[in-house]
Amino acid sequence: MKAIRYHQLGGPEVLRWEDAPEPVPGPGQVLLRVHAAGVNFADTERRRGLYDAQVPLPRILGSEAAGVVRAVGPGVDAAWVGRRVVALTKEAYAEAALAPVEGLLVLPPEVSFAEAAALLVQGLTAYHVVHTVGRVEAGQTVLVHAAAGGVGVLAVQLAKAAGARVIGTVSGEAKAKLAREMGADAVIRYDREDVAASVRELTGGRGVERVLDSVGASTWQASLDALAPFGHLVSYGNASGHPPHVEVESLYAKSLTVSAYWLHTPTPPEVQRRAREALLAEVVAKRLRIVVGLTLPLSRAEEAHRQLEGRNTVGKVVLVGAE
Repeated sequence: MKAIRYHQLGGPEVLRWEDAPEPVPGPGQVLLRVHAAGVNFADTERRRGLYDAQVPLPRILGSEAAGVVRAVGPGVDAAWVGRRVVALTKEAYAEAALAPVEGLLVLPPEVSFAEAAALLVQGLTAYHVVHTVGRVEAGQTVLVHAAAGGVGVLAVQLAKAAGARVIGTVSGEAKAKLAREMGADAVIRYDREDVAASVRELTGGRGVERVLDSVGASTWQASLDALAPFGHLVSYGNASGHPPHVEVESLYAKSLTVSAYWLHTPTPPEVQRRAREALLAEVVAKRLRIVVGLTLPLSRAEEAHRQLEGRNTVGKVVLVGAE
């Protein structure tokens, strides 16, 4: 099979489209013919050696794949063969990938492979930062950083569906327009506005009950300053660099809570199953819009990484294989 691999750490140019051994499904696994693979910012960090760097090289990136089951491993029902599915995987930037059968989500005909590949990593992250960790409730005001990004567009919609007022931060007018289309009640251009001051103005000086922050270093202080008394900051990424260490004493004045979410935190299978099924049901019912901002052939992963790292994309970046 063909796959995108890298043999050394570095920039997007280290990604190569080359022959690689096709994996063989083991017990509890299926082999997918990959029709679409999601691209995530964490992939760029892995490529640079900033995250999950202990995996030996050469390496195939990719954490989510949508496709058709081609084969099953020992103990797996052969009825899975031929089904359209999406799953959290490893090594998804390839023509074929393995996935655990217990994590498969069957796709209805109305959901495309590209949409499905944009659903799980960002969708589950958005779902858990809004509901599991953030516990967003009706009547609250929520600040969503990077509101036009892959997680941001989903978090805006989920927070609105929970009954919250949503303020998004973006850079650029095109991204501001998209955030508004997703349901943001107000949008702050962080490239030209003071975020915390704008939040205070929008909330009558009170601040917000929740901040969902995937940016990290460059937004951290503004996130804390934007919180209302007893507010809660949920950190789930560090696109601009690692946030500073939290001084507990700095939280006392407003009795703030700071917490974190990571997709790979061990989660009860039933909880994760309910989250996956809830997200797919919302997509099918057209209450949750998946924004695929850029699709490229699998062989052009280098360009996908360049566009993502250059902050030139909105929504999800997806690599597509042959139909």
